[in-house]
Amino acid sequence: MKRLFYFILLIAGFSSIHSCKDLTDEEGNPLLDLNENTGLIGPRALSREVTNVGMIAEYQYTGLLLTKVITEKASITDVEWSGDKISRLTFNGFLDLDNDGVIDTDSVSYTQQYTYGNLGKLTMISENRTIFRRAAPVPPSTVPGPYVVFAKTKAIYTLTYSSTTGKLASIVMRRGNDIPSFVYTDYTKAAYSYLGDNVSSVAKEVGKLTGTVFEDADKKFTFDFSSYDSQISGYTLLPFEYKVSVLISTDINDDRGLILSPNSPKRASATDMMPAVPVTVVVSTNYKYDPQTYMTQGFGINYFYKPL
Repeated sequence: MKRLFYFILLIAGFSSIHSCKDLTDEEGNPLLDLNENTGLIGPRALSREVTNVGMIAEYQYTGLLLTKVITEKASITDVEWSGDKISRLTFNGFLDLDNDGVIDTDSVSYTQQYTYGNLGKLTMISENRTIFRRAAPVPPSTVPGPYVVFAKTKAIYTLTYSSTTGKLASIVMRRGNDIPSFVYTDYTKAAYSYLGDNVSSVAKEVGKLTGTVFEDADKKFTFDFSSYDSQISGYTLLPFEYKVSVLISTDINDDRGLILSPNSPKRASATDMMPAVPVTVVVSTNYKYDPQTYMTQGFGINYFYKPL
């Protein structure tokens, strides 16, 4: 497989994680010190995810509400709320759109509008996305030109839930180029399976749409998570809607499906289902926890919290 997936990239740096003492949040409040492992007492928020290479994500809040996330290459996600629900999310930055394990040089900007059903569950996300690509240098200069619009798309994500458990069952995306004769031309389908409250497997398909017909998938993957602990995942502190936005930020980001679970898997695998003999990559980890049983380290990531 071209990409070794998100957790493979993380595990490669696990053995060389350096000290992460005395960090503070954007307001100067002390974060959880992994070396002292004293933990926090009372309400908390997930503040940062850090590896030995650098910061994966920094989460910023207004009161109790997540309002901004800073990720790799200074990418910024702004989160807007209407009452107690996320109504709009805007991303400006860089993603791994080609799924090769490396953040692209193309710049991405998208806005997502959130729609909720009668029971208050997120049921639909509408997205407008623009991809910017730097123009080739004009000889004799070797400096790339300015960023110009490379592609504009519109997409709809439809979420369904289990009638028995109420848990997320699937996310289906339909997307097309944002042109006057707009039609949906591409799709993705993600189906979620559970073991108790935790996600045990995500089956992902990527393919083409012809009218309302889903053509045979061009790509198929299965992401499995197992050996869950009984402690608390720091991702439980993030809004469900934001976690969904992470999963749909690229066509194949489902190796992050573990963020939907209240606990943390010690084993994860990714399988390319397209070859005659499917190809599977497996990794495992041991977690560290603070006295309040929140995870502080696993799969090469240090998790920092701040008091609320």
